[in-house]
This record gives sequence, structure tokens and C-alpha cells, in this order.
Amino acid sequence: MKARDLQSDSYDYRRHRLIKISRFIKSILDRFVAVIALILLFPVMLVVVIAIYLHDGSPVIFNQPRPGKDARIFNFYKFRTMTNDKDEKGNLLPDEKRLKSFGKFLRKTSLDELPQLWNILKGDMSFVGPRPLRVEYLELYTPEQARRHEVLPGITGLAQINGRNAISWETKFKLDVSYIDDWSLGLDFKILLLTVWKVIKRENISQEGYATAGDFKGQL
Repeated sequence: MKARDLQSDSYDYRRHRLIKISRFIKSILDRFVAVIALILLFPVMLVVVIAIYLHDGSPVIFNQPRPGKDARIFNFYKFRTMTNDKDEKGNLLPDEKRLKSFGKFLRKTSLDELPQLWNILKGDMSFVGPRPLRVEYLELYTPEQARRHEVLPGITGLAQINGRNAISWETKFKLDVSYIDDWSLGLDFKILLLTVWKVIKRENISQEGYATAGDFKGQL
């Protein structure tokens, strides 16, 4: 084996080991910060719970199965932002008709995301990573798009600071894969800082013509 090959193998080994250690540090930081955030934000969460109950009744928590790392299914939690209003046949009304002013406020301020701190504490999610999407999308991904499940999903991610719901599905997935390929603790920290700025500006909350975003229908 040539000296250049040995140097390359040694570099790859050190890089792999560094990434492994960094991911371990990330998992520890995720849980530690989630505990602190749950304690500090408990009064805020309690107020939101009471407000949702008084405004829309129960349940106050929306939960749905979502695929996480390695496409493992977990229960994803958010504060409920839509009413249970139904038509005369008993079917739920379209999202845009069930999303009232209070629900829009929760989404614009990202307060609806707070229950995901519990998902982080359980190890289902991270603060930063590709957003967990609906289970039915799994069979629609290309092999490249499916790479988004190589890491834990996050509350925020590269797609969320680069257009959120205003960008196309294809762009979102490219950003998700780019995040995985370029990942570092420094990148996570940058995404978190930019997320705070995006929340303050309250932009790209929804795709034009939708309450949030249109459904993913696979490759055209």
C-alpha cells in the first residue's frame, strides 16, 4: 500500500472518529438543554395550554406518528393550532378554515413547537436536523431524498432558515441532504442562531395558497 493511501485512510479514520465524538456531544447537549428549556418555559407552556383549551377545547396537544432516524416511527408532539370544525357530513374542514387567528399566532411565534422538547428528551428528535414529515411520504422519496433519515429529525434545520414553507419540496430535501453531508457542531450552532432571527422576523410561515404547505406528491 502506498504512503498516500495510508495517509488517506488515517485521515478518514480520524474524521470518522471526530464526527462520532461530535454526535455524542450533540446528543448530550440536546437532552441537557431540553431539560433546562422545559423547566424555564413551563410557565409559558402552561399559559398556552390554558389558552388553547379555553379557545378551542381539548385536546391541546396534537400528536402524529412521524418517521425519525432510520425511518423509525415515533409520536411527534405539537400544541394544537387548528380547530376541530367539521362540515355537515362530519368531515373536518380544510386546514385554512380551521386555522384561526390564535393558531396563526402560535405558528408565527413557533410556540406550537414547544412540546417537541419532550421528543428531544426522549431521544426521538434533536434541536437541529431535517424536519420530521408524514409517514405516507416515505414511499415517495427518491433514494437521495430518503437520506434525510440518516440522522435524528430536528425542530429546526437548514431548510427552515432558507425559506421554510415558502420553498419547494425538492429544495427542502436538497438542503436536508446538504446538512447531513456538511454537518458539524458549528453548523448546528449557526442554524440555531439564524432560527431565532427567523422566528423574530416571522417570515416564510406558509406556502402561498396554503395554511402551511402543499402535500408532497413525489417526483414529477
